[in-house]
Amino acid sequence: MKEAKKQGGLNAEIQSRIGHQLRAMYDDVVRQGVPDRFVELIRRLDVPEANPHVGTAGEKNDGGE
Repeated sequence: MKEAKKQGGLNAEIQSRIGHQLRAMYDDVVRQGVPDRFVELIRRLDVPEANPHVGTAGEKNDGGE
Protein backbone atom coordinates (compact mmCIF):
# COMPACT_ATOMS: atom_id res chain seq x y z
CA MET A 1 0.00 0.00 0.00
CA LYS A 2 1.32 3.45 -0.91
CA GLU A 3 1.58 6.14 1.77
CA ALA A 4 -0.31 9.33 1.08
CA LYS A 5 1.89 12.40 0.61
CA LYS A 6 1.88 14.61 3.69
CA GLN A 7 0.32 17.99 2.95
CA GLY A 8 0.50 21.23 4.89
CA GLY A 9 3.93 20.65 6.46
CA LEU A 10 6.30 23.52 7.13
CA ASN A 11 9.62 23.53 5.33
CA ALA A 12 12.91 24.18 7.14
CA GLU A 13 13.03 27.87 6.12
CA ILE A 14 9.58 28.61 7.54
CA GLN A 15 10.37 26.71 10.74
CA SER A 16 13.58 28.71 11.11
CA ARG A 17 11.76 32.03 10.66
CA ILE A 18 9.15 31.05 13.23
CA GLY A 19 11.92 30.03 15.64
CA HIS A 20 13.72 33.37 15.25
CA GLN A 21 10.50 35.32 15.84
CA LEU A 22 9.59 33.26 18.91
CA ARG A 23 13.08 33.76 20.38
CA ALA A 24 12.86 37.52 19.78
CA MET A 25 9.47 37.67 21.53
CA TYR A 26 10.69 35.54 24.44
CA ASP A 27 13.83 37.66 24.88
CA ASP A 28 11.67 40.79 25.05
CA VAL A 29 9.48 39.26 27.77
CA VAL A 30 12.54 38.16 29.77
CA ARG A 31 14.05 41.66 29.59
CA GLN A 32 10.88 43.13 31.11
CA GLY A 33 11.55 41.36 34.40
CA VAL A 34 9.10 40.50 37.15
CA PRO A 35 6.66 43.23 38.23
CA ASP A 36 7.17 44.52 41.78
CA ARG A 37 3.71 43.33 42.87
CA PHE A 38 4.61 39.75 41.88
CA VAL A 39 7.93 39.96 43.73
CA GLU A 40 6.05 41.09 46.86
CA LEU A 41 3.50 38.25 46.53
CA ILE A 42 6.30 35.69 46.18
CA ARG A 43 8.03 37.11 49.26
CA ARG A 44 4.81 36.83 51.25
CA LEU A 45 4.31 33.21 50.15
CA ASP A 46 7.88 32.31 51.12
CA VAL A 47 7.45 33.56 54.71
CA PRO A 48 5.62 31.01 56.89
CA GLU A 49 2.76 32.45 58.90
CA ALA A 50 2.38 31.73 62.61
CA ASN A 51 -1.27 30.71 62.32
CA PRO A 52 -2.19 27.65 64.42
CA HIS A 53 -5.55 27.23 62.64
CA VAL A 54 -4.01 26.48 59.25
CA GLY A 55 -2.17 23.19 58.70
CA THR A 56 0.48 22.55 56.08
CA ALA A 57 -0.26 20.52 52.96
CA GLY A 58 -0.97 16.91 53.77
CA GLU A 59 -1.65 17.49 57.47
CA LYS A 60 -5.03 16.87 59.00
CA ASN A 61 -6.04 19.72 61.29
CA ASP A 62 -9.09 18.87 63.38
CA GLY A 63 -8.62 21.78 65.77
CA GLY A 64 -7.28 19.64 68.61
CA GLU A 65 -3.74 19.30 69.89
